[in-house]
Amino acid sequence: DLEHELTIPFATAVVGGEAQIGVRRADGRTETIQVKVPAGIDNGQKIRLRGQGDPGSGGGVSGDILIKVKVAPHPHYQRNGKRLDVKVPISLGEALAGAKIELPTPHGTITLTVPPGTSSGSKLRVKGHGVRPSGEEPGALFAEMEIVLPENLKEDDRKKLAEIASSYNENPRRELTW
Repeated sequence: DLEHELTIPFATAVVGGEAQIGVRRADGRTETIQVKVPAGIDNGQKIRLRGQGDPGSGGGVSGDILIKVKVAPHPHYQRNGKRLDVKVPISLGEALAGAKIELPTPHGTITLTVPPGTSSGSKLRVKGHGVRPSGEEPGALFAEMEIVLPENLKEDDRKKLAEIASSYNENPRRELTW
């Protein structure tokens, strides 16, 4: 048997695909082998390519190639089993009034409904849009809302927002304890 390590993109680990490995044979030549990556493979799991290793001693049956998979991180998505998590930036207006926003997912772009009055940290669950390993129930996607304030907020608008905020004396940290 031959052992090999393969780093695959996050997207390939989630939806499956193909990759290539270069295998150095006992006679010194290098062979490129196509590897089918199953949907839902996770960091540290192995792919076995039966009969594609080196021949056994005395020219017997060829061994296998065991490929240990490493999954490269994604800049926006995190994975926990079959669950996918993503932080979704929304504007102050979208948080206040609610909105329908487009969210790219591994399985295509979906329309997400942000309820009016959404706070940063609120999570919306999208059933079936997580990791979908073949033969298993698909996981869910959790979209965590992050309110992004306008970059170039005018001083006049800043004063108006401060005035509105001062009329609400709620303590958002009242339940925060050690």
